[in-house]
Amino acid sequence: MLRSFSQGKKRLLGAWGALCAAMLTTVVLLAPAAAQQAAPAGGGLGGIQSANIFEVKPDANEQPGYAEQTNAERAKVQPGNNAPMWRQVNSGEPGYSSLPHSQAPEAGVLIQRFVQYPGSQYTTAGEAWRQVRNNWLIPYGGALLLIAFVAIALFYLAKGPIKVHGAETGRKIERFTYFERAAHWVNATAFVILALSGIVMAFGKFFMLPWMGAAIFGKLTWFLKTAHNFVGPVFAVSLIVVLLTFAKDNLWRRYDWTWLRKGGGLLRPQHVSSGRFNAGEKLMFWGGMLFLGMVVVVSGLFLDHVVPGLAYTRGNMQIAHMIHGVSVILMMCMLLGHIYLGTIGMKGAYKAMKTGYVDETWAREHHDLWYDDIKAGKIPAQRTADRASKGRSHAMVRPTSGSH
Repeated sequence: MLRSFSQGKKRLLGAWGALCAAMLTTVVLLAPAAAQQAAPAGGGLGGIQSANIFEVKPDANEQPGYAEQTNAERAKVQPGNNAPMWRQVNSGEPGYSSLPHSQAPEAGVLIQRFVQYPGSQYTTAGEAWRQVRNNWLIPYGGALLLIAFVAIALFYLAKGPIKVHGAETGRKIERFTYFERAAHWVNATAFVILALSGIVMAFGKFFMLPWMGAAIFGKLTWFLKTAHNFVGPVFAVSLIVVLLTFAKDNLWRRYDWTWLRKGGGLLRPQHVSSGRFNAGEKLMFWGGMLFLGMVVVVSGLFLDHVVPGLAYTRGNMQIAHMIHGVSVILMMCMLLGHIYLGTIGMKGAYKAMKTGYVDETWAREHHDLWYDDIKAGKIPAQRTADRASKGRSHAMVRPTSGSH
């Protein structure tokens, strides 16, 4: 009897424990849902019934000083509306940054100010630069280079190289000294490296990337960009040397106007007098080498960050890049003609810069006024001293009192 009562008591206690555990589990599971449905006494959003900015106090913009609110003040009436913060970001004004201004002058500026460059819309400076580069510099610059190349090719096919009509006399005139040729070749080599690397970086993705692939093209452009940055200062120094070396003989003379008026005899078979350098070479020297060359050098050195004490901000770099691009394209178009005439366009021109000497007939037909000064003794036919002792026994032009 006692054993039966004890077993019944245990079964009753076990059932009561199971019921309590079930009730506790139900409370735990239903508590979060009930909490989410019940509105807090004071309003979970400070009295605001919704966190949707389109539903929360739509008349908040009618409050005084709404447009001047800080981001913290705006969050009190329109949570999620961060317009004041983004308005400050888009203003171009620097915000707070712990980085020193000397090391990171634009650390507090996330988005550049609004500007309008020639050929761009009124937008942020970065986007305006991108529009100028992609919509103007790349398509029109590439087209201009292609037009200049095709024009030279057509001229060569139609006219062929400019030849010397008279027979060579065997008497040589020193046209360029060793120093002049060294300065020219250093500058020319640097220019070719810069031009080719610049063309690949600007236009390579259109005609090289499709068949070369991204991996090889990426490594190639990295190498060319590095070479471009290091060769740039070499070009700058050699350009100054070339300008100082040849400036005297490129001074403008009255007879140069006649050469320009007659087109140098390139279009019509006629002789046009010129000095040591003709008017076309002088225009290339002063316009292409001095003006455009110095613009290219200054903007390029700025892009290289080699000049201390300047403000290398994004805006300044973008402006320098646009100036650099325009001046480089114009300079390349001018020098394409110079390279053509100095190589395949004129017989004897390349040999003159290679060896330093031209035949008397070549000098008389292409630069007769310079040849007259040599004949008259005003300019020495041999400017390099001790040439004969080096084993180069060429017969030289002797000064005479008469003209040719």
